[in-house]
Amino acid sequence: MLAVLSLFALVGALVATLYGASSLMAIARRATDVMPFESGMLPQQHAASRYHARWYAITILFLAFDMEMIFMYPWAVVLADMGVGAVVEMFGFLAVLLVGVVYVWREGALRWT
Repeated sequence: MLAVLSLFALVGALVATLYGASSLMAIARRATDVMPFESGMLPQQHAASRYHARWYAITILFLAFDMEMIFMYPWAVVLADMGVGAVVEMFGFLAVLLVGVVYVWREGALRWT
């Protein structure tokens, strides 16, 4: 118990030291130095406001199909060795991915009008 507490104290002291050192060595920068570079022109909009919320749902859909392919190729190789249990487990996995697809569908991300 004493070792854990001393480790937490050591980590806390290290974090406090690094935070103090960074605030002491901070250099005041001009606003133009920290702005994003966009071909020499000032940005027209904020970086976080560029993408429509629909793209987050499309990302979920992409990840669902990507994970499906990552796990289905090795599964197909060992399917004969593992038997019926592997088929049941894969259908369970596909059911979880189907939840993501249904969510994207219900959110209307597949409608482009």
